[in-house]
Amino acid sequence: MGAANVIPGVSGGTIALITGIFERLINALKSFDLTAAKLLFSGKFKEFANHIDLYFLIALFSGVGIAIITLARLFKFLFENYPVYIWAFFFGLVLASVYYVATTVNKWSLSAVLSFLAGTAVAMTITFLKPGTEDSSFLYLLLCGVVAICSMILPGLSGSFVLLLMGNYKLVMVDAINDLNISVLLPVGIGAIGGLLLFSHFLSWLLKKYHDQTIATLAGFILGSLGILWPWKESITKTFGEKVKVIGYEWHIPKMNGEFYFAFLFIILGILTIVLTEYLAGKGGKEAKG
Repeated sequence: MGAANVIPGVSGGTIALITGIFERLINALKSFDLTAAKLLFSGKFKEFANHIDLYFLIALFSGVGIAIITLARLFKFLFENYPVYIWAFFFGLVLASVYYVATTVNKWSLSAVLSFLAGTAVAMTITFLKPGTEDSSFLYLLLCGVVAICSMILPGLSGSFVLLLMGNYKLVMVDAINDLNISVLLPVGIGAIGGLLLFSHFLSWLLKKYHDQTIATLAGFILGSLGILWPWKESITKTFGEKVKVIGYEWHIPKMNGEFYFAFLFIILGILTIVLTEYLAGKGGKEAKG
């Protein structure tokens, strides 16, 4: 998940869904409730840890932090020097993951198919949207916090990319953080915390009540996000202070040359990575049952 968050426009939620920990993550986030607060403040730390799945969260977010720190420079080097090949690898990785996520749908009913198509359409639409204008009103900043944190959880969507579309990336991620502007950071933070708690409850309810339709929608989100990962494209960037952010892309058809064949090889490697991961996960699960 940390590696995915380093990649521009890619969500850690995609990796969580691919690796099969998405539902556990949502349930762990959902468990931060009144019961958790009572256990914590009454000194029942063991029960509190079990209630919120603390050790899972520590392991997960430690991995996220380590990956961001260790891979940020490597990915920066690869994107600057071999952008087509690194995009091709992740294109194959995510393309294969659509299939494996789709196989977790128990029954492909009409509603599940429509959910899949709707998820694909929404993700594709977001990819082609143009950034909005900046708005510093309290309610809009609150909404930015809610939408950004929900985007970070959902597969196929990037929180920073959504902030760009809402027109407040520079205001929140550059100006407010550099200047420690509490009047901006406070409503965004409130929206993010509240949105995370409420959305995790809502998503958990959806997964229990409409499991197949929800997973189908998430698979659609992943498929719809493939446009961002298409290897042959030119980035449209905008400078925010010292930061340069991608605000869109110009896609093109590749030429049949050496670069194309190498890129195609990396797409295959990305696909095989997911196939191998799923095989090892399945093998491990069988051994555990045995």
